[in-house]
Amino acid sequence: MSQQKWAVGITGASGAIYGVRLVQELLRAGHIVHLIITEAGWQVFHDELDWETDDRPTFLQEKLKQDFSGELHYWGLRDFNCPAASGSYRCDGMIVVPCSMGTVSGIAHGASGNLLERVADVMIKEGRRLVLVPRETPLNAIHLENMLQLSRLGVKILPAMPGYYQKPQTMDDLINFVVGKALDAIDVPHSLFRRWGE
Repeated sequence: MSQQKWAVGITGASGAIYGVRLVQELLRAGHIVHLIITEAGWQVFHDELDWETDDRPTFLQEKLKQDFSGELHYWGLRDFNCPAASGSYRCDGMIVVPCSMGTVSGIAHGASGNLLERVADVMIKEGRRLVLVPRETPLNAIHLENMLQLSRLGVKILPAMPGYYQKPQTMDDLINFVVGKALDAIDVPHSLFRRWGE
């Protein structure tokens, strides 16, 4: 598969490990990743995974980039110099994983209040792939209406709901299923889970 350019957003919703695993898989496949992490997303790395994030460049290298062949570019929420913030940049698409309901709302209403929302808005206006992986329960009517509005615009809503038919044995199996489904949504090959019938 030829090298592709993907934007990835990680927000403060629970399930930061989904975003980490997705970035690792894209980099392992040799793709270019433009990564945007909200401040709440950084906090969740610490709260859920007990990872120290004070030294962010070291964190990105050790936890995400590692020795994979792809290119990782990190952008702050206010850094609108990110190429993916422009429709003229040939970005293949974007995944926001996990996606908070606040981010869903900002995208659904075209707020573009930060870089993550702006890049998502570019994906919608340019007709490119945008996948949101919400991790919230229960969902209220506002959440559902915002996601329905986005779905009608062609945004893929892919809730973090792992399947069990592959008989998961570990937490990694559950994580890999959700990340694998997200990669399926953007047509990136992987071998993260056993498919039905295999």
